[in-house]
Amino acid sequence: MSKENILFIINPISGGKKKQKIPGLIDAHLDKTKFNPNYSFTEYIGHAAELAEEAANKNFDVIVAVGGDGTINEVAPKVMQLNKTLGIIPFGSGNGLARSLKIPMDSKKAIQLINTFDTQIIDAAKLNNKYFFNMAGMGFDAHISAVFAGNKRRGLKGYIEMGLKEMIAYKPQSYQLEIDGVSYTRDAFVVSIANSSQYGNNVYISPKSSLTDGLLDVCIVKPFPLYKLPILAYQMVRATTDKSEMIEIIRGKNIKITRMKEDSIHLDGEPFFMGKNLEIEVIPSVLKVISAVK
Repeated sequence: MSKENILFIINPISGGKKKQKIPGLIDAHLDKTKFNPNYSFTEYIGHAAELAEEAANKNFDVIVAVGGDGTINEVAPKVMQLNKTLGIIPFGSGNGLARSLKIPMDSKKAIQLINTFDTQIIDAAKLNNKYFFNMAGMGFDAHISAVFAGNKRRGLKGYIEMGLKEMIAYKPQSYQLEIDGVSYTRDAFVVSIANSSQYGNNVYISPKSSLTDGLLDVCIVKPFPLYKLPILAYQMVRATTDKSEMIEIIRGKNIKITRMKEDSIHLDGEPFFMGKNLEIEVIPSVLKVISAVK
């Protein structure tokens, strides 16, 4: 039986966790009767995408992102475009996509999942021609992603502390939305475009969102008084936001959003600065990924 050539692209800083021992862990638990493993460490932003493209063109069959949603965001477009298979070993701050795919957070178990080579085909999405796979957004979550990107205290605790501090000063914005031809005007604290159900850390914004339904969920977090934050947080961790009076969810395939000014957005947690006009579309059934979803 021929072996699959597999490359592990390791982001050494994602999630604030050291990964020097990852090649040894993979070597110990990867099924060598099925795979020929190789390893590359990223050295700068965009390097993961370069490594993925180079590997795909060199006849690597499986490319594994060892990192968080941002690392996946770099690797997955190249995997998708060159018709290869994506694997994930979660090492990010939130790991939203990995959790939605039921990939174990334990590295040993994630490697053992790769050995099964169980795959599914999931949707991707684009915002102004930039890909995302888990979540995109604007408003407060994009603002906090931009602030958090420059902060050295990675991880959930640092994110929560910074978020609470920034939330006090942040003001909701007005948005014009067109979703599959229907127009809406909304004031919002956050507008999230969900391909999967959660941001990460089992914090759900759209519990019924699916990676395989050919739809995106536009999640509008309405302006709310700060004293209601614990209620919203509880709904997110309990995966009941689809029933929340503070969140409106509208599903669609083609989405246009006009906001009041140029501002931050995020794609899979990575911040970008874009103009007032945003166009989002779903691309159904385009990414083959190793998954524990049955």
